[in-house]
This record gives sequence, structure tokens and C-alpha cells, in this order.
Amino acid sequence: MGSHRVGWRPETLNAEGDGCSMERIRLTDPADPRFGEAFALYEISFPVYERRTRAAQAARLSHPEYHFDLLVEGEQFLGILLFWEAEGFRYVEHFATCPQLRGRGVGARALARLNGEGVPVVLEIDPPRDEVSIRRQHFYERCGFTANPYRHVHPPYRAGYEGHPLVVMTCPAPASQEEYDRFAAYLGGTVMEDCKIPLTETEE
Repeated sequence: MGSHRVGWRPETLNAEGDGCSMERIRLTDPADPRFGEAFALYEISFPVYERRTRAAQAARLSHPEYHFDLLVEGEQFLGILLFWEAEGFRYVEHFATCPQLRGRGVGARALARLNGEGVPVVLEIDPPRDEVSIRRQHFYERCGFTANPYRHVHPPYRAGYEGHPLVVMTCPAPASQEEYDRFAAYLGGTVMEDCKIPLTETEE
């Protein structure tokens, strides 16, 4: 990445024990040259029915409550943390680290900072049905998240797909029924507002 930065706001995440720091850089302009690399990671990290098209994601960057954040350290791109600033909580819609860096603590460091900023955090995971999904749940539990018992179906992003069941996890504490209902209303309204009529595959 070059030194010319367009449409971003940096926040520093202190790394523990290595004397370095990780930055969380918010992209607000799809013309930023780093958007392409970040979107490529987004594409390989999530199945098509769990993500927006490039055009839809680019349009979302300007939403005042949406953070399309890059995780970087120096000039190295580490991952993406895409979340929403709702009233009283943050919702992590998508979170991924670069494949070659997984298992090195990058994700745990980013979540530790997010969880330490004094705002409850909500995210979703696949139901723990196989080794990969069980391991993912254990990772989030180690990061301070708790699985909630509410039946939860995420609305579809694309035409031709149904909503998919997910487990809602929260930090620092389990969500009450009222808190879950408020999150579900925010998800179905604000977050998925652009997917009321899901986008088609030709709009990539």
C-alpha cells in the first residue's frame, strides 16, 4: 500500500507484547485503491449468499453507521473488520484476516480492542455442527463472546437464496430477549435495507 490515503480515518490498536501496533483504517470512498484488495479478501472469506456484490458494498461505504475497516500494521494488510454503530451496541457483520496470517493472533487482537472500547458487541457464526464451526465458536468464546439461545435467521443478500440460520454471540454478556429483539430489528431494517430486493449475480 502506498502512502496516499483516500477516504479513511485511522484508529490505533496496540499489539500486546511485540512493541508494534495495528491500525484500524475506515474506508469511506470506493475509489480508495485499497478497496479492491479488501473486497477480494471479503469475496474469498464468505460464501456468495453471505455477502453483498461489489457495487452494493461500495454504496454502503458512505453510510454514517457503517465501518468498512482495514486492519493494517505498517504497510502490511492484515484483514477486514466490517461493523455497524447502532444505538447501544456494535454489530460485526463481517470479519476476516488474510489466509496466510490466520493463527497468528491478528483476529484476537482486533477483537480485544473492539471489545475494550466500552460498547457491547454482537456478531453471528454458523451453528457449531462440524470441526471448523465448533473451532470458530471456541475462538470467539476465548475472545469473550457468549452464544445466545435465540432462534436467528439472517436475511438473504442475494436473489435465489433463503435466509440462513446463525448463532448470535455477544460480548461482554449474554443478550436479554429485549436486547436480541432490538438487534434483530436493526439487522432487518438498517443493515439489510439495501437487500430488501436481493441483488442478482450479474451485479458483481
